[in-house]
Amino acid sequence: MRLPVHRWFRYSAGFSASWAQQLIAERVSRDQGIRVFDPFAGSGTTLLAAQDEGVESYGAESHPFISRLARAKLARSTDPTAYRDFARTVLAMAKERIGSVEEYPPLIRKCYRDGTLADLDRLRLAFEDQQDNSPASELTWLTLVSILRRTSHVGTANWQYVLPRKTKSKTEEPFAAFSQQTDTIFRDMRRTRGGQLPRAELIEGDARTCEGVPSGSVNLVITSPPYPNNYDYADATRLEMSFMREIDGWGDLQQAVRRHLVRSCTQHVPNSAADLEETLAADHLAPIRKEITPICEELAVTRLSKGGKKTYHLMVACYFSDLAHVWQALRRVCESPCELCFVIGDSHPTAFTCRSSSG
Repeated sequence: MRLPVHRWFRYSAGFSASWAQQLIAERVSRDQGIRVFDPFAGSGTTLLAAQDEGVESYGAESHPFISRLARAKLARSTDPTAYRDFARTVLAMAKERIGSVEEYPPLIRKCYRDGTLADLDRLRLAFEDQQDNSPASELTWLTLVSILRRTSHVGTANWQYVLPRKTKSKTEEPFAAFSQQTDTIFRDMRRTRGGQLPRAELIEGDARTCEGVPSGSVNLVITSPPYPNNYDYADATRLEMSFMREIDGWGDLQQAVRRHLVRSCTQHVPNSAADLEETLAADHLAPIRKEITPICEELAVTRLSKGGKKTYHLMVACYFSDLAHVWQALRRVCESPCELCFVIGDSHPTAFTCRSSSG
């Protein structure tokens, strides 16, 4: 999170950019024609690392907000002066506007003092007046969303939960934070090699199909997949999406985000959303059916003794069903042989080689 570009937005599901870059560098030293793919591209960690090592890459990310975030980061090789001028124009216009707090949803009202929220509103309105989908515009959008947690006086650490009852001892003033972040991004962009960076193609799409990634097009996969630990990746950006008026509340996340994601939390699978026996009987789960079935059946009983009665049994079954589809999709897009490097659990990376049936 301290590395240039990667530090522009602290996404809670991120992983080590240095590790990803080291893996790519090791493969480049041994082989030619390395092409990298990250089916869970998130905020662009792997794609940025591939660019830094001079390697072409693909990425797929199904969370719409995070996909936009990654795409903005990948604009780092565009004109830094154009970005700085655009951001400074937005800041100057914001200072001339009158901000309002009345139309924001309850979560946002709880997270900001009225004066702070009014200033953030001035920045949002000024940006919306100027936005034109250019790289400079998207980088300015990133600048704004990246300061939202820094300017809140309540518990807004980069985790999935926002804690309005917990206060912070130190906050930043919106205009000063926006100006400081602009300077940081501008400096990081000037370090970039401009147009010399290799292609990094980000697809807003589903890892379960890898649609849009050509068959047999990659030979190194580096990724940190979601884990079946009941972490709600949709909720991780609720603060930012609520402030930008993309959603009005927690309930909107289902349509806006969750329906696109691998089912890794119980919010994805209420009792009516899946049938346990039918899910476990699917052909693509045959290799692990004997191992996973007793676990899910035990969870189905144990959960009834817990207060929330959360559907962990369904979540685990659906998670591995979804991951099986990911593996099938990877079989299509990968050459033979192809090395796959996954972050397992929260911190332990592992790598192995996968060969197609014809390899």
